[in-house]
Amino acid sequence: MIRDSSGKGNAMQKKRKLSHDVSGLRSRAETDLKNRPHARHVEVAEIKPNDIRCLLHELQVHQIELEMQNAELLEARDRTDALLEKYTDLYDFAPVGFFFLDEQGRILEANLTGATLFAVERSRLINRLFSLFVVTPCRSIFLDFLAQTFEGAAGNNCEIKLLKEDGTPFWACLHGSSAVSRNASPKGCRLAVSDITTLKQAKEAQRLLENLSVSNEALKKEIAQRQAVEESLRKSERDQRLLLDRSRLMQEELRGLSHCILQTKEEERKRISRELHDGITQTLVGINVHLEALTRDTTLTPKMLRQKIIRTQRLVEKSVEIVHRFARELRPTSLDDLGLIITLHSYLNDFMKQMGIYVHFTAFTEVEHLNSDQRTALFRIAQQALTNVAQHAHASQVKVAIRKCRETVHVEIADNGKSFEVEQILNAKKNKRLGLIGMRERAEMVGGTFMIESKTGKGTTIHVQIPFNSKTQENALP
Repeated sequence: MIRDSSGKGNAMQKKRKLSHDVSGLRSRAETDLKNRPHARHVEVAEIKPNDIRCLLHELQVHQIELEMQNAELLEARDRTDALLEKYTDLYDFAPVGFFFLDEQGRILEANLTGATLFAVERSRLINRLFSLFVVTPCRSIFLDFLAQTFEGAAGNNCEIKLLKEDGTPFWACLHGSSAVSRNASPKGCRLAVSDITTLKQAKEAQRLLENLSVSNEALKKEIAQRQAVEESLRKSERDQRLLLDRSRLMQEELRGLSHCILQTKEEERKRISRELHDGITQTLVGINVHLEALTRDTTLTPKMLRQKIIRTQRLVEKSVEIVHRFARELRPTSLDDLGLIITLHSYLNDFMKQMGIYVHFTAFTEVEHLNSDQRTALFRIAQQALTNVAQHAHASQVKVAIRKCRETVHVEIADNGKSFEVEQILNAKKNKRLGLIGMRERAEMVGGTFMIESKTGKGTTIHVQIPFNSKTQENALP
């Protein structure tokens, strides 16, 4: 059992208090003696000497003092027994184990809780080394802790793993303080031991839970990233399929367009060949016949010769006109020599004469600042648009307007003929939309855009926009 020096101090204080109360105790005893019947009887009988009476009085007083001291001691013993029982309950059944160790670490005293911690009877703990109940890896920590405690370190504590009697390990928290044993020698220390296995397990569970939570967050992020990657891959796969389908469709369209272009070229060659055969060839043959007749006929008068030469000249002029017409259709030289406005104006006049369709034409002069490719593209688009009007629109008039819109050149070709379904025509057979595709391609080749509007009762309008920068184009001119 642990002895507390404070108990000895209390006992000394009680002794000093009793010595101070001796005089008061004697006076109380004398008063009590006078009040007793036999005491009054002694006072009446005065047959004995004075010294005997005094001695008898002293004995009676001391007897009463002893009786009173005995009563006080009995009361103090009862209080001490009650306090001892209360202290023993508090000590033995405390929630932590209390041990008193000597300098060698032997257990001198232990409470019941301490014995329960090691699952051994308290009597078997006495004089056993506390280090025997410490697991081997923690013994050096315990010895350092014990040495610091004997040196008087305040609030010294440590956490180590201990062993029960049957070898079961458990975690414990040790709080030590230097103390003196009951006999003041040898020197010892008080040790309070708390079982913190549950706390350690809770901390470990909390740590594992935190690690698991971190792992779960990382796993969630990884899952989200993988899902995003999978979605991206699926989208990429869909896009690739769409691109592949579009590529196949474009290949089919390109193959069809190539076929249409070859067919168109072949038809154009047939037309040119027919025109050359029916026009220029026959004219040249006629010229040759007239010239041969002139060389053979020697009887011609000057007047007749002049008439035949005039007819031959007319045939030559006709041939030249046909050649010029073919040249204009293939590539008008005026587009490079005179510019876009004059070339378009000349073409539109010929168009009105041939087709009987009135054309209203407006343009701004700065359009001539466009480069050759841009002017050619605009001329060919207008040429193809008017060809489509003549073949399909059944219109009576056409408006061709070239105007500047901010930094672009806007070409608008509108007719009052019959309308058509744009999407249906664009999705029709290739040879039926070759002209539209050609116009769109020419506009895109010079960085422009192409759009068609066709509404019932309002005819068809073609919009073409190409970039225009007057300063840049002016500086580019020679």
